[in-house]
Amino acid sequence: MVLESKYAILGDIHSNLEALDVVLADAKKKGVTHYACVGDVVGYNANPVECIQRLQELNVVTVRGNHDHYCTLAGHLEGFHPMAEEVIEWTRRQLQPDQLEFLHSLPYLHKIGGFSLVHSTLDTPEMWGYVFDNLEAEANFNYQTTQVCFFGHTHVPLLFEKKGSVKSCVYTQLKTAFGRKYFVNVGSVGQPRDGNPKCAYVTYDVMADEIEIHRLPYDIAQTQARIREAHLPDRLAERLALGR
Repeated sequence: MVLESKYAILGDIHSNLEALDVVLADAKKKGVTHYACVGDVVGYNANPVECIQRLQELNVVTVRGNHDHYCTLAGHLEGFHPMAEEVIEWTRRQLQPDQLEFLHSLPYLHKIGGFSLVHSTLDTPEMWGYVFDNLEAEANFNYQTTQVCFFGHTHVPLLFEKKGSVKSCVYTQLKTAFGRKYFVNVGSVGQPRDGNPKCAYVTYDVMADEIEIHRLPYDIAQTQARIREAHLPDRLAERLALGR
């Protein structure tokens, strides 16, 4: 990794092409040199093929999310939310063998120089646990070997900092400090759930030790129209305007 690298860290794209294109255009304007993704490229929205293609074209370092994982499995998904299962089954039918293989090849964890990527948790990434509070983050820090780790899964941007005890905050910009560890949820490109419908992504300036989250408007109506044209559950279209 080049010390001057500036990364765009994406997460929970969930087949939302309009949001992804807005994020990629903004990242380019901000001088991003490298891209990474904390998983869930597919699911919920109507453009899984195009979203995978965008990541492949840019050589985005990507880890596996639960929707990526279950799209590569055949058969009924035991215990899965019916709405999410319906979209996963639909997504399977859209993808070509090479795209399914791309998802299947994604690792659960990845380290890039001084930071890590994971979709859910570092202790048992294949179990798809959620980290919403300090106690859950504390367990994760026991397995974190890099100063910074980016994650997703909850669709809610939140930063956990450990120096002795664990503290959490909603963040906009942060300069990392020596002797501390950071577990950073990058929010969601394609289906935010923090009450803000704008798509979210993070930039990480490696040389400056700066992490910043960006919120951007996108054409929600177009994404909603695509969902309805694909005959996916209408609830998926409705929630985008609410950020829930």
